[in-house]
Amino acid sequence: MKYIIFEDFSGHPVPFIFPHRVDHADMREQLPYTRVLSAGYVDMVDGAFRCHGGAPELQVSARAGDAAIIAAKFAPRLPGEADIA
Repeated sequence: MKYIIFEDFSGHPVPFIFPHRVDHADMREQLPYTRVLSAGYVDMVDGAFRCHGGAPELQVSARAGDAAIIAAKFAPRLPGEADIA
């Protein structure tokens, strides 16, 4: 899968994961966020996310903390708990 991490309007990182057949640049055009923080490819290896590569068309690459950002979005939340991770 591919991914892009944007900065949302509150300054928090927001990951989007999408299929290989969609270009990073095409996905970027579809989303309203102004700043791209990183992008690349994401795999799950032994139950953990692994981010690698980049998106030359967006002039960004995978960063060391990207896998943790993505994993945090999959973490269970209590009913009514805000999603600010």
